[in-house]
Amino acid sequence: DALAAIDATTFTPAAGKNRLRAMIEGRPDWLVSRQRAWGVPIAIFVNRKTGELLNDPDVNKRIVDAVRERGADAWFDTPAQVFLGSAGSDNEFEKIEDILDVWFDSGSSHSFVLEGRNDLKWPADLYLEGSDQHRGWFHSSLLESCGTRGRAPYDGVLTHGFVLDEDGRKMSKSLGNVVDPADIMKDYGADILRIWVASSDYSDDLRIGKEIIGSSVDSYRKVRNTIRYLLGALKGFDDAEQLPHAQMPELERYMLHLVAKLNDEVRAGYEAFDFKGVWRKVFDFCTLDLSAFYLDIRKDSLYCDHPTDVRRRAARTVMNAIFDHLTVWIAPVLVFTMEEAHRHRGGEGSVHLRLLPETEKSWRDEALAAEWAKLRRIRRVATGAIEVERREKRIGASLEAAPTLYLNDDALLSAVKGRDLAALFITSDVVIEKGEGPAGAFRLDDAKGVAVVVRESAHKKCQRCWRYMDDVGSDPDHPDACGRCATTVGKLDGAAQ
Repeated sequence: DALAAIDATTFTPAAGKNRLRAMIEGRPDWLVSRQRAWGVPIAIFVNRKTGELLNDPDVNKRIVDAVRERGADAWFDTPAQVFLGSAGSDNEFEKIEDILDVWFDSGSSHSFVLEGRNDLKWPADLYLEGSDQHRGWFHSSLLESCGTRGRAPYDGVLTHGFVLDEDGRKMSKSLGNVVDPADIMKDYGADILRIWVASSDYSDDLRIGKEIIGSSVDSYRKVRNTIRYLLGALKGFDDAEQLPHAQMPELERYMLHLVAKLNDEVRAGYEAFDFKGVWRKVFDFCTLDLSAFYLDIRKDSLYCDHPTDVRRRAARTVMNAIFDHLTVWIAPVLVFTMEEAHRHRGGEGSVHLRLLPETEKSWRDEALAAEWAKLRRIRRVATGAIEVERREKRIGASLEAAPTLYLNDDALLSAVKGRDLAALFITSDVVIEKGEGPAGAFRLDDAKGVAVVVRESAHKKCQRCWRYMDDVGSDPDHPDACGRCATTVGKLDGAAQ
């Protein structure tokens, strides 16, 4: 029964199954008695001549009643004859004063805890403990439950490693290398400690120290800054500003596709107890997909488009969806920070009482995602080329650039057709040429068929959006503004009057 129960149990990590199986298959008979002065008594009487167990209902009831009234010590404190009554004398029956093996105690906890409380159910969804418990609690619980109930007391078993110092040594006071979690929380806060746990491979031993915690601090700062930016960008947002998915620009629909995809991955990761995988995916989303890509591109729209502009409304609608998902995704890790962010926007109740959101089917668009994967590959080359020019101080901000993009691939040429590459690259203009480009053009080894030459824009700078546009000064009422900004300012001035 025990071996069959192992096969029916989900183990995390999977190697735990074979480890427990090997121990069960190779174990000797279990001698459950121990000769100790303290513990749970084996409350039985044995015939002194035959060695047979006395199984008398009246005797058993007296023992049970005494233990229920006075605790386990009642067995040791009460004379044998009080329990035996008319069933025999203490000359005939020996009162056993051995105690149960402590692993037998712990192995029966599923019965006393799960079956003893109305708010819990048997079997347990999960047992989790250190990797040494394959020969301890997991082991004894399995044997006792299979022997009395025919199955394991758990549906799943999760094992974790132990905490070592930064050099991989066991912590001890003599070495002076003990790291107290309370000290970390005092200096950095509990969320930093939780990031360290979530970003570590708990299936192995975990290392901790100042440098490792420092890495968690950096990760925390990046995610917190993303949340702060979203809070600022969403100030004043309400349902009236929401834009339907079908009316959104491609970039917004692409971002919602990423949200839907990540939502599925986060759900699957938590269900598989893959906290490291969840944290890494969400962290990458914050740093690579949001901070370094989407939020960077849409700053211009947030700051410079009219509040009723479709692009700006779409951006804020998507940022609102991202915020709602992001706070729930990482609430189990950054418990205090996400609660703070949730309440800052007037969220009802606690973020920890919210369910993982369900995304709309319309958000998923693999064909669109494939096109944008090409565009992002092209963008990496363009931003790389611009960074070289900035580093060499040939240009300042990327908006001063008017790069020429050379594409030697029909699929890439098709991908850029009709798309606003200047907005994508955060430049003032982009010229597209078919071909390999000149020998000195900027290229990346992992982006074949793409080359970029950066030139400084020849146009005048708009003093509002800082883009260099050929229509700056076209509106005599706003001689320092581009056409887009002049129109927007005119609308804002008209609304204010």
